[in-house]
Amino acid sequence: MWYPAAYPAEVEPHNLASAGDRGTSAGGDEPPAAFRAALDALARVRARPEVVLEHIPAPQRLAPWAHALAARVTEPDGEDDEFEIASARFIVLYDPDGHESWNGTTRCVGYLSAATDEELVDDTMFSEVAWSWLTDALSEAGAEHHNVGGTVTRTASTRFGDLAGPEHTVDVEMRASWTAETTDLDRHLLAWLEVLASAAGLPPPGVRLLGPSDRLGDETL
Repeated sequence: MWYPAAYPAEVEPHNLASAGDRGTSAGGDEPPAAFRAALDALARVRARPEVVLEHIPAPQRLAPWAHALAARVTEPDGEDDEFEIASARFIVLYDPDGHESWNGTTRCVGYLSAATDEELVDDTMFSEVAWSWLTDALSEAGAEHHNVGGTVTRTASTRFGDLAGPEHTVDVEMRASWTAETTDLDRHLLAWLEVLASAAGLPPPGVRLLGPSDRLGDETL
């Protein structure tokens, strides 16, 4: 069955019912019903306009069934170029027999990297704040979960020579995983995209930051 496109226009629709099949079954086994329901839920997600969401190859050896998505946020860098300010991956691992360390059958794995404010590299509370983006987003999205864990890492970089992008940057990386308690994985993906938006410094949906041209003239926004 073909599902309607659930991503930005530049991303083509995919056959989500078979997206989790790693191709290791000579008989072409159908994905379990629970995993199909999870993919159906993911197909309902529509990312905010600043985020490009697309399918990527899923990991091969972590679970019998897997599905993966990538997301990125860019900003203009010159007339025709774009500079990626944040990127993320969202991976679903499914084992119908359950997994002891997961304490369940469905594990969500997230990774993101984003350029952030240079002053935050020395803020001892920043990692705790960044982690709260995830816990708060999962709670607010109603994404029922348990066994959540992960890391937050801050790094400072300086570019030399012909490398594109700002000369000095500070990046935050987050790696996290948690066990989903239901097949409503749309809630979990939306929560992870909210974490990405926070890391990228995006305004709340529907709010546009004022640029120089917006501040000129007598028009009130």
